[in-house]
Amino acid sequence: MGAPLDPGAVKVYTVNGEASGSSSALPDWLTRKREAKGKGKRVIREHVEGTIELIQHFDFPEASNKVKTTRDGHHAIATGTYKPQIKVWDLDQLSLKFERHTDAENVDFVMLSDDWTKSIHLQNDRSVELHTQGGFHYRTRIPRFGRALAYHFPSCDALFAASGPEIYRLNLDQGRFLNPLLLQGEGGEDIAGVNVIDINPAHQLFGFGVEGNGTVEFWDPRSRSRVGILRLPRDRLMPMNSLAVPALPGVDDGSRPAPLSVTAISSRPDGLSYAIGTSTGHTLLYDIRSARHLAIKDQGYGLPVKNVTWIEGGSRMAGEGYVLSADKKVIKIWNRNSPEVNFTSITPANDINDVHHIPGSGLLLLANEGIRMTSFFIPQLGPAPKWCSFLENLTEEMEDQTTRTAYQDYKFIDRSELAKLGLDHLVGTPALKPYMHGYFVSLELYDAARVIANPYAYAEHRERMVQEKMEKMAETRIRSRKDASVKVNKALAEKLKKEEERARKREERRAKKAQAQADAMEVDEAGSEAEAAAGKSEKPSLLSDPRFAAVFQDPEFEVDENTREYALLNPSAVAQRQNREPGRGRTKTAVEEEEEESDKSSSDPLSESDESEEDKSGSESEDSDDAGKLWQDDIRVRMAARASSRRQAKPPPRREPKVRLVPLQAQHETSGRGVDKNATFGQRRSHLGSKGKERASSANDPSIRHTADGGIEMTFIPKTTSSGNDYDDGPSGAAAQRKGKAKEPKRKGVETFGAGMERGGEEPEREMSEAERKGRTKRRQGMRSGSKNTFRKL
Repeated sequence: MGAPLDPGAVKVYTVNGEASGSSSALPDWLTRKREAKGKGKRVIREHVEGTIELIQHFDFPEASNKVKTTRDGHHAIATGTYKPQIKVWDLDQLSLKFERHTDAENVDFVMLSDDWTKSIHLQNDRSVELHTQGGFHYRTRIPRFGRALAYHFPSCDALFAASGPEIYRLNLDQGRFLNPLLLQGEGGEDIAGVNVIDINPAHQLFGFGVEGNGTVEFWDPRSRSRVGILRLPRDRLMPMNSLAVPALPGVDDGSRPAPLSVTAISSRPDGLSYAIGTSTGHTLLYDIRSARHLAIKDQGYGLPVKNVTWIEGGSRMAGEGYVLSADKKVIKIWNRNSPEVNFTSITPANDINDVHHIPGSGLLLLANEGIRMTSFFIPQLGPAPKWCSFLENLTEEMEDQTTRTAYQDYKFIDRSELAKLGLDHLVGTPALKPYMHGYFVSLELYDAARVIANPYAYAEHRERMVQEKMEKMAETRIRSRKDASVKVNKALAEKLKKEEERARKREERRAKKAQAQADAMEVDEAGSEAEAAAGKSEKPSLLSDPRFAAVFQDPEFEVDENTREYALLNPSAVAQRQNREPGRGRTKTAVEEEEEESDKSSSDPLSESDESEEDKSGSESEDSDDAGKLWQDDIRVRMAARASSRRQAKPPPRREPKVRLVPLQAQHETSGRGVDKNATFGQRRSHLGSKGKERASSANDPSIRHTADGGIEMTFIPKTTSSGNDYDDGPSGAAAQRKGKAKEPKRKGVETFGAGMERGGEEPEREMSEAERKGRTKRRQGMRSGSKNTFRKL
């Protein structure tokens, strides 16, 4: 016995009807072509690409029920509906021979002769019809609705299984009904019906598949009695959640077990092997000498098995014992010695009613719920029959047809592209074929719509092709060394390279520092740890990672720096680019230019010197805190270095800022009256400092203290003066009091405390000035404006 074949390597060809529903099957709208021929009245003819029509008119108006071939292999007979009819095809001519109509739909039929001339038919109205070469011959009826039909050739008995325990016998030699066979079941319980009848061709043993109790009864035709019973493993076949059937009101309490029925039986010509199909979608193989099954196969759908067939006689598969099992959805062919592996699996487009395998070949005939009957040819299963020996040559030509060539006249577009082309109004019409998340459209229609939507599409395509050719030619020139893998996003690649270089230098400095410490301490483990750390630092980068290679090669991934999203994510980069490009964007103000120049002159020399010293040393850390030398940092030394760098650097040309400068000394009135209470703190202090003779210098003033970094701290204590100003202006204020300004008389019942706080008494009425009622009506003069980007110097 050979090894099981790969199911994907088995080729299944559809030679009649619709293709099987698989991932490689083409949609119906693609394979079905309509051709109009004739004059005057149009004659439309359909043609399915990728398939052939092996047998002409192999169809029924609505559906087909049963299909079989004669024992001589020259004719095929099938029954179908609607209207109920019988059709016979001459296989030598590959055409329809004749058709007959009946009064009722056919349930099952058996060919009585080796050719098509004599047949017996069981109808769904309890009638039994006999047909001959001339047509309808005789009709009779059975007491119950029939389910299956079989014919015992040695005794000329036709056996009818019905919805009851009886098996009716009609003897065609005597022309009368005989005593029926009464099935008692296991334990004498009632039997709901018999679904299938099998007669073993080797020893003529009857096998009856019983409905509801999961048994098969075997009867001897000579004694007309039961000789054995086969019980199926209910626990193995029934699902866990179906231990009982729903209770019927007034009939039972729901405690009876779920029904397990036998729906198909097939006996092997050796007389010992049986294949049993069940209502749960399982197929079991038995040896008649044992009550234990040899193999079990699950169809996977949980649907009743309709057909079970032993495949014998194929030249390629002779003696291997393949089994065909079919339910309503799928056909599975598998080896009896390894049922877990499928030889092949076929899923037709329509529900299956019957499957017939032509003995000694690889051809299958299917009766289904579609109009056209289906035929499948499997070369690995067996050769083609004699009447269609040319089929093997046709399948080789069909093998050359690929899916890509089938779609060459169509273009797939999604919904967004459909709206851009202005074809969204065609949704729901035959012009658009829905498929997944988009539509297939005719290539001619797509080209016309694209030209209308963008008349310059060809010019743009031509310009793009020329540009690509020029870039390809430019790459062959001799130029400076450049990374060939980076074609787009070069700025991003340079940034990543700089970051990698900085990271590499940091790791090298750390490794050198660790190595120096290890040498000083004479510890071997430290050196190994440093080498391990240096080895770990070599990590794959974004440039070397093949997963992100398209970011730097494919133009579709190029970063557009002119988009709003890029500006929101990189505001500083956009601002720098606008400043570099003249005439684009706003220009810098004088203050911004001054700040930029000061930052360059103050920070760059210092950072460059620090970096150079750090690179020369090679053993210092990247920050002073790690080295433990933060306490040695002297701000005065850094300020002196910054000042010397300013003097050495050549001042860049500057232009006068077009802003109103704020004077260093605030303007004030020279009158002898007190300072306005709306004046700023600087105006009050400068005014009082210029008039007061008792004011000491800032160096001797205890309210002013100089800090080490050049800053000044001042202390100011507000007090109530005689002028009504709630601020103490130092000695000048005291001198003003001594000059004769009268002190405000103390009011009766008023207690003063704190800095000008009062408690008790009533506020004296006084007349408010115009300025106090309306507030300030004009801008202050001689003061710094908050909108100017300037700083006051102390």
